[in-house]
Amino acid sequence: MKKKLLAAVVLGSIYATSAHADSTGCGLGSMVWDGQQGIAPQVLAVTTNGTSGNQTFGISSGTLGCEQDGVIQSSAQLSMYTGSNMDQIARDMSVGSGESLHVLADLMGVEAQDRDHFFTTLQSNYASIFSTSDVTAEEVIGAIRDAMRGDAHLSQYAV
Repeated sequence: MKKKLLAAVVLGSIYATSAHADSTGCGLGSMVWDGQQGIAPQVLAVTTNGTSGNQTFGISSGTLGCEQDGVIQSSAQLSMYTGSNMDQIARDMSVGSGESLHVLADLMGVEAQDRDHFFTTLQSNYASIFSTSDVTAEEVIGAIRDAMRGDAHLSQYAV
């Protein structure tokens, strides 16, 4: 039992130190330590969520801050792709089409029927997305999501 708890704490601390403050997931632990910052509350929230098995219950019942229709997305993949392809994304976005935008749409979960609108929205928001010459991948992703949130048709994808 002690070994399992220690493993959960170690894994939780690895997860928590590599994650954003709001990425502990849903569950009882996230509810108990809601709003607190730092490694300790994150580790406690992740450990509670992971060891008590309450996330499964929360997702199935739609309680404990969990959503039944939540979307799983890999922000790490999106960040890596964007960071590695900034020049191509900027070039394609400026003209409103291109392979890099199709990959970006895939990573952001934009459905095929919404792609043209997505590309047009990105093109019309180019100046705010690539606001400076030294913009970071995270800033680009954040600005893309802001543009999507501001569009009634694309706001469903801006999670």
